[in-house]
Amino acid sequence: MVSIIILALVALFVGFRLYSVLGERTGHEQQLPRNPNEPRPKLAQQNELAQVSPAQANGAQVEPLDTAYLPTAGPGVRALLAADPSFDVARFLEGAQGAYRMILDAFWKGQIDEVRSFLDPEIAGAFDEAIAEREAAGQRLDNRLIAIEQAIIAAANTAGKVATITVRFEADIVAITRDAEGNVLAGSVSDAVQTRDRWTFRRDLGSSDPNWILVETDDE
Repeated sequence: MVSIIILALVALFVGFRLYSVLGERTGHEQQLPRNPNEPRPKLAQQNELAQVSPAQANGAQVEPLDTAYLPTAGPGVRALLAADPSFDVARFLEGAQGAYRMILDAFWKGQIDEVRSFLDPEIAGAFDEAIAEREAAGQRLDNRLIAIEQAIIAAANTAGKVATITVRFEADIVAITRDAEGNVLAGSVSDAVQTRDRWTFRRDLGSSDPNWILVETDDE
């Protein structure tokens, strides 16, 4: 009887040691091969799919990349996304860069009417005044936008149905001022100037017009 008890204790001790080693997961275990006839578990039940937002269902970016906006603009961007789930940060910045190129080019050429529909009346009037002063002085601009190095959201705000976004542009521009005969008064063809501008765009989220309107320009 005593020998049986001793053997039982030894077996229990060995079993405990085996469990203490084999029962631990080291993090390097291989997954067991799946039976090809075994149905895969569903990632979401039907009632869970009903909780997905329209933006997620359409593949829209719900949480924008933090590289697209300054940290201080984060709360404003998220508030805008809550007010307008269809808003896409990357697409907006792409459009803002296009507007930056187009409006600058029109202003430099003195052809602001080509982009007037994208300008707030007050800022359009300021552009008209600057162009008139330039023409009265017999001067013209021969500027070229070489590259936009960065376009990032610096601020965002939503008040009711009106959203405003300020974009900080860093760009390389060749800035040349010529007289009526074409002589260079200032600037150099071979010398690009790095500029930093802050442009503020506004849009009525309740409007069917998807365009954002330029309402303010500032330089840093």
